[in-house]
Amino acid sequence: MCGTDIAAWRRPTTGADPGGITVFAIFFPGQGAQFRGMGADVFSRYPGMTRFASDLLGYDLVSRCRDNQDDVLSRTECTQPALFTVNALHTFERERREAPPADYCLGHSLGEYNALLAAGVFDFETGLRIVKRRGELMAAASGGGMSAVMNTPAPRLLDLLREDGVEGVDVAAYNTDAQVVIAGGDSALRAAHAALKARGIRFASLRVGAAFHSRHMEPVRSEFESFLKEFTFEEPGTAVISNVTGRPYEPGTIPEMLSRQLVEPVRWADSIRYLLSRGVGVEYEEIGGNSLLRMVRSIEKTDSRDVLSKSGV
Repeated sequence: MCGTDIAAWRRPTTGADPGGITVFAIFFPGQGAQFRGMGADVFSRYPGMTRFASDLLGYDLVSRCRDNQDDVLSRTECTQPALFTVNALHTFERERREAPPADYCLGHSLGEYNALLAAGVFDFETGLRIVKRRGELMAAASGGGMSAVMNTPAPRLLDLLREDGVEGVDVAAYNTDAQVVIAGGDSALRAAHAALKARGIRFASLRVGAAFHSRHMEPVRSEFESFLKEFTFEEPGTAVISNVTGRPYEPGTIPEMLSRQLVEPVRWADSIRYLLSRGVGVEYEEIGGNSLLRMVRSIEKTDSRDVLSKSGV
């Protein structure tokens, strides 16, 4: 492991592994994982790539990450390329140390681009150019926001909002059974918050500037899809699980899936359950933090309770 920038978790197993299969997956976090000082441990190790990123982006990436003056890292157009670069450098450092290769790569929202980079779909320059444009387009679609809602399954949540006459809110992420994320315009979110508060349902507003992964991103989808046509993509050398489907990418679908990701929810819980179905032993490693690992533990606990319930224990 490399300091605190890579976290690992092994899924607890009971009994023998009948198939002898252990699945190893690497996770890459998305927007929200940024923090002041990120990248300090890798920028100096990769000065050429760091300078290249700064030149491509048009600003000193190191100083922005170090100082975060005026909370610039919270701005989508800066957050996305900065986090992509830092995640990429940690990935290159992991490869330099000849750490074990993954069977699967997964990223949450923006993190999916790092998963695709790690799987050889595109090189660092291509990935950074795409993420830079993605951040610009998503930042331009300002207005609205997102909130995490706790302990209310998505179908029940949507039913409650409909009962209370709340319209214009979409599910933007199925993170775990205990947490979903909703997105909508400002007035719709205010109405949703009032309905949730009246029912005693916990929620937390997220620090984002728009309603990502929802119908409200539709205006930028076509422009981003056209932009992606300028690039050539290789097929993944390591299986990458798509946010859109919760399943590995199928051949020839990368531009379509990345465009759909803007307007469709992140199916993280489905992605993890797919992993759990691939082997009795599962090992995980997260680049840049442990927020995704915490989600995995929550999903595993839910599944374990379901198994015990069905067995009558």
